[in-house]
Amino acid sequence: MPVWITNTLIVTAAFIGMECVAWLAHKYLMHGFLWFLHHDHHQRDDGDFFEKNDYFFVIFATPGILFLTIGLNQDFNYLFWIGLGITIYGFTYFIIHDVFIHQRFRVFRNTDSVYLRAIRRAHKMHHKHLGKHEGECFGMLWVPLKYFREAKKTAAR
Repeated sequence: MPVWITNTLIVTAAFIGMECVAWLAHKYLMHGFLWFLHHDHHQRDDGDFFEKNDYFFVIFATPGILFLTIGLNQDFNYLFWIGLGITIYGFTYFIIHDVFIHQRFRVFRNTDSVYLRAIRRAHKMHHKHLGKHEGECFGMLWVPLKYFREAKKTAAR
């Protein structure tokens, strides 16, 4: 198998794996013992641009940066490609979560995409719950099918 295919598969697997890591971390860490960093994301009332929840960008970027650095120093071995997949996922998460859903930057306000409407609705339902051990839809890019069905119905109107 050509090296570029192997590397592409590694990046893709790391990206997909990160959605699983993000789901588990969100449900069991952020809504668990790290709630003290995450709670202001659910109960914002101060209007500040930054929130304690933003520390998670640093926490979750660290493995990607380490893998990229180690893999780069070892002639672009597999760790570099894993780090690249993690980093691409982090960038995608930022664009979807902070830019599109929470509108921290006022772009991508309107969409006719069923997929993006489903993600936005699922996230809104997640934020409906204000307690530490409440909620649903802990993932970001893959959400329950019921939200796709709802988004498809509203798009058909």
